[in-house]
Amino acid sequence: MPKPEMDNASVNIKTLVLGSGCFWGPEKRYEAMVGVIDAESGYADGRGFKATYKNIISPRRRYDENNYAEVVKVTYNANLLSTESLIKSYFESHDPTQKNRQGNDVGTQYRSIILFDTEKQAKVAHQLKGEYQHLLQKAGYGDIQTKIKPLETFVSAEEYHQNYLAKNPNGYCPDHSTGVTFDKVDKKKVSNEALLSGKHIVVLDSKNYCPYCEKFKSTVVNDYKGSIPLHYRFADQLQGIEIMSATWATPTILLIENGKEVAGYQGFMNRETFYKVLGAFKLGKTEAYKIAFQKGTERPFCKQYDIFKNTGEGVFVDKLSGAHLFDTKDRFNSGTGWLSFKYPVKGSVTYHQDLSHGMVRTEIRSKSTGIHLGHVFKNEGPRGTDRYCINATVLDFIPSKDVVN
Repeated sequence: MPKPEMDNASVNIKTLVLGSGCFWGPEKRYEAMVGVIDAESGYADGRGFKATYKNIISPRRRYDENNYAEVVKVTYNANLLSTESLIKSYFESHDPTQKNRQGNDVGTQYRSIILFDTEKQAKVAHQLKGEYQHLLQKAGYGDIQTKIKPLETFVSAEEYHQNYLAKNPNGYCPDHSTGVTFDKVDKKKVSNEALLSGKHIVVLDSKNYCPYCEKFKSTVVNDYKGSIPLHYRFADQLQGIEIMSATWATPTILLIENGKEVAGYQGFMNRETFYKVLGAFKLGKTEAYKIAFQKGTERPFCKQYDIFKNTGEGVFVDKLSGAHLFDTKDRFNSGTGWLSFKYPVKGSVTYHQDLSHGMVRTEIRSKSTGIHLGHVFKNEGPRGTDRYCINATVLDFIPSKDVVN
């Protein structure tokens, strides 16, 4: 997209080239900062060979001091984003005490480096490096490995690397930040006492901008109302919880039971996968799981049917997401041994052709999770209405007095 034109009086355009590991995540974070005009992935500070991605990641270059670094050229309006603020964000967004690596990415191409365009930028960078070193030492970290050098040549990376996260929407953002900040942050202590008992979902969030985290929140769990509590934490807020998974990728979805990780999944997870994982965690090897994910059918007049058939007023909800599916005002006794309704809650289910068992039927699934609910039969309800024949085992019931719309 073309950048908007700005009044020259309000524009003070600068460029600064920053290396902090793999360039995919930093490029996206810089682009999200107010005052940044452009962020471009590329290669710099190398010599002796052509700068291409294939060449710099070659195993023989891993420890080559002449290798190019993966960097991002940040073009910014210094009247809106000061060089000081940009470099502070740079230091805070990765671990500058790691030499030639960030997390699992190892090699000279992942080195921490600032390549300045002006002496003023160099002065600011050296000053902030000293300040941050003092803060890191107080937090128990070692020496900063970040090199500060004048920029000689910047080579733009291949097109498929530009805006990589936007082109690959189902991944994760590497978060190698130390948690140490220049400005004192009033950190609220997070209690994990509730996580020590029962089942919980913990989503590791990012302190920096993470498009995968935002996408997971907005498209997968924005409407989650399930009975297993969902919590957001940063990687440094997991005190007292036994974690097996690496915690540097955001989002990471952790399934916790009685304070211990049962399973962990790195990266963006779509709605279908999330609820299948949650289904296995909540339901285990039960009939409800077979019905929900293997299109099974419970026995007529089963135990759960007997419990649900005479409830008072209320709403039947999806056992995993808590989404409203059927209202008791639309329930009727069909005599079949399965819960029967004239109508679902508007927009709560989807319809699918089912040709199994030599029959032509219409399958009903929950729109929120995709789990199998049952079937709908035309004109088999009271006064010519349809009959929604639903498995009680995949539902929960909420009395009217407890319903939250």
